[in-house]
Amino acid sequence: MDITNYSPKGRIQNKHLLTLKDYSREEIYEILSLALKTKKEYKSGIKNDELSGKTLAMIFMKSSTRTRLSFEMAMRQTGGGAIFLNANDTQLGRNESISDTAKVISRMGIDGIMIRTYGQNDVEELAACGSVPVVNGLTDLYHPCQVLADLLTAYEHFGKLAGLKLAYLGDGNNMAHSYMIAGAKLGMDVNIVCPKEYAPLSEITEYAKSLGSVKITSDIRAGVDGADIVCTDVFFSMGQAKDPKKEALLTPYQVNAALMKKTGKSSSVFMHCLPAHRGEEVTADVIDGRQSLVFEEAENRLHAQKAVLLLLLGENRIK
Repeated sequence: MDITNYSPKGRIQNKHLLTLKDYSREEIYEILSLALKTKKEYKSGIKNDELSGKTLAMIFMKSSTRTRLSFEMAMRQTGGGAIFLNANDTQLGRNESISDTAKVISRMGIDGIMIRTYGQNDVEELAACGSVPVVNGLTDLYHPCQVLADLLTAYEHFGKLAGLKLAYLGDGNNMAHSYMIAGAKLGMDVNIVCPKEYAPLSEITEYAKSLGSVKITSDIRAGVDGADIVCTDVFFSMGQAKDPKKEALLTPYQVNAALMKKTGKSSSVFMHCLPAHRGEEVTADVIDGRQSLVFEEAENRLHAQKAVLLLLLGENRIK
């Protein structure tokens, strides 16, 4: 089964989006199906006010462009509102506990929380201690919202997800973890191509392998051969100091024109969650070339997250 022949139910069982480990294949399809629908309506000028009167609190322990814009505009375009909470301007930046913050926010008439932070445990605690839906905007372990946008982009381009081969190159970080989990659940072949020193966490890898086709390899040619989608991320995530040894190990995994040819497919596409460092993890001719879908991905953050918010905050949500 793929999105094409999935019949949407208009709701999901989950109260939170903390990691795609908690979501079934059908629930991921539910999000993607609604994203496709709402995107089409938005492009057609059809107004959506389903979240009228709803307010999303957005907590940023890490700065962002796409996350803030996409969540804020998703709320605005569905009739709701969003409040931006920067760590430096809140008591979280002065060591107030996550549990206290969750309890306070839950009593302020807020309908949901999006948090972009470092530790996955912070997201989990926020969900456990509060009474409103929590969305993981990014942690060091997972980036579910970005991967949902990437899946949406891939489906729009190829007309399917099951059977596609995705090769991710570089640091085995939160993007690698989320690609493995979601891709395996949806019947994709996922190759994480990286030096062994920067492989994804073993416990997440083993979980993903139990779901479907996931392979970890340091062999670049074998890893990208036959890939429909080639993707990467920055070598140094936000908050990480630049390490010459790490850079030297990752440099051979740069996505460039020669590497794209190794897929053996002229139809292969390139993806990157942005921001990108041209000349480091990817060359300008690839990210700005005909095979690149990076700005389609960036736009689809809006539509994928709008679907998540409608399902979690909307009146039809299973409580």
